[in-house]
Amino acid sequence: MNEELKLIWKNFFNWVMGNGPRSENEVVPPEPPPDLPFTQKPKDKYSRFHEATLKERYDQWLEIHGLHIFSILYAGLSILTCVVIVVLLLATVSELPPFGDENNPANNVVIMRYVENGGDETGAQNIVAGLILDYRAFDTFGESAVLFTAAVSVLMLLGASRTNKKSKQKFLLRPHSLDEPILRGVASLSIPAILMMGCVVVINGHLSPGGGFSGGAILSTALILAANAYGFGRVHKFFNERTFIISSSTALMIYALSKGYSFFTGANHLHSIIPKGTIGNILSAGLILPLNICVGLIVAGTLYAFYALFSEGDF
Repeated sequence: MNEELKLIWKNFFNWVMGNGPRSENEVVPPEPPPDLPFTQKPKDKYSRFHEATLKERYDQWLEIHGLHIFSILYAGLSILTCVVIVVLLLATVSELPPFGDENNPANNVVIMRYVENGGDETGAQNIVAGLILDYRAFDTFGESAVLFTAAVSVLMLLGASRTNKKSKQKFLLRPHSLDEPILRGVASLSIPAILMMGCVVVINGHLSPGGGFSGGAILSTALILAANAYGFGRVHKFFNERTFIISSSTALMIYALSKGYSFFTGANHLHSIIPKGTIGNILSAGLILPLNICVGLIVAGTLYAFYALFSEGDF
C-alpha cells in the first residue's frame, strides 16, 4: 500500500513539473555540459552586488559610486574653503584703518626715527638700504636664506632624476643659438654693460636706489643671456653648481657672522670696531656695502640656477 502511494505521488509530482512519461520514439535532449571556469561569463558589478555580504556590498558600492561622490565632496569642500578664506580676508580689510590717516598705527615714532636718525645711525645715504641691512638686517638674512634653500631644494629634486649623463652633457655643450649670429653679436656687446650695471647697482646700494636684490637680478640677466647665446656649457665653465653652492653659502656665512657681531655689540652697548665712515662716500655705511655684495651674489646665483634647472639644462 505504501509503495503504491509513493508511486502515485511520484507520478503526480512528475506531471506537475512537466516530467511526464516519455514514449519510446521520443528523443531525449542531452543534458548541457557543466560550465567550465574559463567558459563562464564574468558577472558584472551590479549582479555581484546582490550576491555579497554586507561588508562586500559596502566595498562594491564604494567601488562603483565612491570616486564620483569623492570628486563632488572634494569640489564642494574646496569651494567652501575658498569662500571662508575670502570672507575672512574681506572682514579683515574692512577693519583696517583708512589709508593716509595720521592716526594710523604705522605713523609712529619708529618711522620718524628711521627718517630723522637713519643716516647718522647707519651711515647710509639711502634710508631704505639702512633699514633693510641695518635695522632689520636679520629679516633680509632670512629672505636670502630662503632663496638659497629653495634653489638647493630644486637642485636636489631635479638632480635625482638625472639618469642619462651623456645626453645631458651633449645638450649642454651644444650652443643654443648657433644659427643666430644676431643674438650672439648683441650678447657680446650687452653682457659686459649688464655686468657693469649690476655691479654699480650693488656697490652703490647704500648711496642711491638699488642694492643687493636689484643688482643681483641684473647680474643674473647677464648669465641668462650668455646661456641663451652661447649655451649652458659655456656659462658652466665658470659658474656651475659647485660655484653657486660655494659662493652662496660663503655669502650667507659672512652675512650671519658680521651682523651677529654688530647686533651683539649694539645690544650690549659695546664699542664696535666697524666704522660708519662719511655719509656719501663709497666706503661708508659700515657693513651695508659688504652685505649688499653678499645679497647680490645670492640673488644672482639663485635666479640663474632656477632658469638653468627649469630650462632642461644641467647645473
